[in-house]
Amino acid sequence: MQTAVERVITNMWDRYDEPLSLEEMADMAVFSRFYFSRVFRSITGTSPGRFLTAIRLYKAKNLLLETTMSVTDISYQVGYNSPGTFSSRFTRSVGISPARYRFLSEAGIPAPEYPVATGQNLGGLRGTVTTPETSVPTRVYVSVFDSTIPQGTPLACAVLDGVGSYELTAVPDGQWFIHATAVAVRNLDPRPWMRKPVFLAASRPVKVVAGRTVTANVELRPPRLTDLPILLALPELDSRVPATSAAADPQAEPGWQRPSALDTASSSRTFAGSSRLVVT
Repeated sequence: MQTAVERVITNMWDRYDEPLSLEEMADMAVFSRFYFSRVFRSITGTSPGRFLTAIRLYKAKNLLLETTMSVTDISYQVGYNSPGTFSSRFTRSVGISPARYRFLSEAGIPAPEYPVATGQNLGGLRGTVTTPETSVPTRVYVSVFDSTIPQGTPLACAVLDGVGSYELTAVPDGQWFIHATAVAVRNLDPRPWMRKPVFLAASRPVKVVAGRTVTANVELRPPRLTDLPILLALPELDSRVPATSAAADPQAEPGWQRPSALDTASSSRTFAGSSRLVVT
């Protein structure tokens, strides 16, 4: 089953600009449509259609960074018939518009500024983050989303320079999905579109209870073919080095620029988004 799903995903990456139907994808897997959908969701955490959409938007991110194509041309290139629909979906999924995403490739991600979450129905999450052994210094994002797809603005996010403990203190009561990604912070490829996650942990459900702090440890691993593409503006636009070592590090990546808007005062920050943002 795993091999069949991987075969379909490989075809999605190769033919993302084509209107692939569920029936075609099921034929690639040599399964019935119903069985294919069920197996695909059990392995990837989402439906074939949503996975294909994520690939298209991920490809659009790359085209915005590595070409001078217009947003309209890119929308057609990745399989959309309406530039307006493409721009709306890109903005909702990536968190910023296509034009701003391209602009920030020159400047990096600005420090998030959102109002602190308030109310009675708030809980918390805490835990430890571990990764396989590596000599690559990393920055880790532990984020909470309302779906299995890491897209849009997270409800809450902890940012750590390296592994260790995280804590989110203002997460709304409910069932959410936690996702974690580690990106390199030194010796980056000067071409943002070539930057990939070093490690990640695929989305998993977590129940947040008002007035309580739930423990959710995170174990990161190397990326797999069956992992959903990350639609947030990561890791392409995270070009920071840790503030404590940037000045002294002669190995900082070539072509790196420190954006004036970035918050580099702390090596561990937490925040939440979509009018729920929280702590720095």
